[in-house]
Amino acid sequence: MKTEVVQPIVTNFIKSLRDIGYTFEVAVADVLDNSITAKANNIQIACIPNPNTVFTLLDDGKGMSNGELIDAMRLAANDPDSPREGADLGKFGLGLKTASFSQCTDLTVLSKKKGEVSLKQWDLHYISKKNEWLLITPDINEYENIPLFEEFMKQESGTLVVWRGIDSFPDSDIPDKLEILRSHLSLVFHCFLEGVVPGKKALTIHVNGQKLEPYNPFNPRHIATQQMVAEKIKYLNSEIIVQPYILPHHSKLSQEEFDKYATKDGYTKSQGFYLYRAHRLLIHGTWWGMHRINDAHKLVRIKIDIPNNQDLAWGIDIKKSSANPVSEIKNDLKRIIQQVTVKGSRPFTGRGKKIEDKTTTRFWELVAEDNKIHFAINREHPIIKNLEDTLREDQHHLLNVILMGLESYLPLDAIVAQLNSNPLKVNQETLINENEIKTLVDNWRSKGISEAFIKELLKTEVYKNKEVFFENANQH
Repeated sequence: MKTEVVQPIVTNFIKSLRDIGYTFEVAVADVLDNSITAKANNIQIACIPNPNTVFTLLDDGKGMSNGELIDAMRLAANDPDSPREGADLGKFGLGLKTASFSQCTDLTVLSKKKGEVSLKQWDLHYISKKNEWLLITPDINEYENIPLFEEFMKQESGTLVVWRGIDSFPDSDIPDKLEILRSHLSLVFHCFLEGVVPGKKALTIHVNGQKLEPYNPFNPRHIATQQMVAEKIKYLNSEIIVQPYILPHHSKLSQEEFDKYATKDGYTKSQGFYLYRAHRLLIHGTWWGMHRINDAHKLVRIKIDIPNNQDLAWGIDIKKSSANPVSEIKNDLKRIIQQVTVKGSRPFTGRGKKIEDKTTTRFWELVAEDNKIHFAINREHPIIKNLEDTLREDQHHLLNVILMGLESYLPLDAIVAQLNSNPLKVNQETLINENEIKTLVDNWRSKGISEAFIKELLKTEVYKNKEVFFENANQH
């Protein structure tokens, strides 16, 4: 068999490598994964024009020797099929390099272990020029004015990642980029920031000096959040933990809290599964095609936590930003969706009241007919029945047309739009005028109101818990 070595054209390969599709915040999170794997407790991030944009990330992890740093800078340093420690957030050995190359042309890593500093650099322009993957050992003096360099030198151990030649965004975008980054890291690493990861101290992250607060998308500490029973699915000799949550109805939240937990995508788009691997959020707000996005289920969020030996079963990509579970796992998830969404629609549609509650006589009712549903005014409502008893035949027809018009032209689109965008501002109940309903009681009383009629009225939305209106009637 005849063979020959055909080297790739490095310049073209680098362009492909840089175009994997990272956003700035996803790239930073991928680099930060290495700090967590290195058992860091404190991470500082700086991004400033210097005068050209420079990004640095410093951790206080265990650091690397010169040989370990060379291995870390090697592309595809890890066998993705080899076993990893439970806290290892990497897989391919590509994250540090591909994430960095997506944002900059100059990646330098300085690391300190046992007091000894090592540093290595990938300069993509130099590699393209030489058409060879030549790893540079630069002079450390070049980095004296780099943000966080002094802090790095004072530490016993740790690693400083430096991006120069950033060409993925202009200097003017730095404030916006950092705002998005803070939100992203607060969400993706919220378990670490909260200190709930077993065997690990709470992580602290500072971005340009600002300490990040954890953002837990399930709002678990709110009294109205429903945390359903967690379920364990056995797969590949390990456990998948599925924990469903139903977030509080907007009526239970302040405007600030409502806006916070809506996320930047809004409640409707944020429903669904939240996939964590070893407590790190990978994917959020998806049903993976197993369920349609539904306004009635906008409060349902289901946490899935998998160990780091199940990447293949979940189709996790290099960027850790897309996944799709195998059909065997989907079968279990479909069953869980069915259970949770039935319960999850109640706080949204009924403000937490039981759907099967028959103690209240409502003006509106939901009618299912011929595989279709519609909202109808309850013609058996005692107030409507009482009105009908006082009308002539022609007035009966007029009332019926009015009620049919209200039903047929109910502005559903406008109602849904306002409930989605301004739910706390929608307040129909304030339209009830108590003087009017008291006057109506007086009119009924003058006609000799019956005990049976009073009991029926006290079940209605208008008069429920207003027994005092009928006290004189009971004595009549």
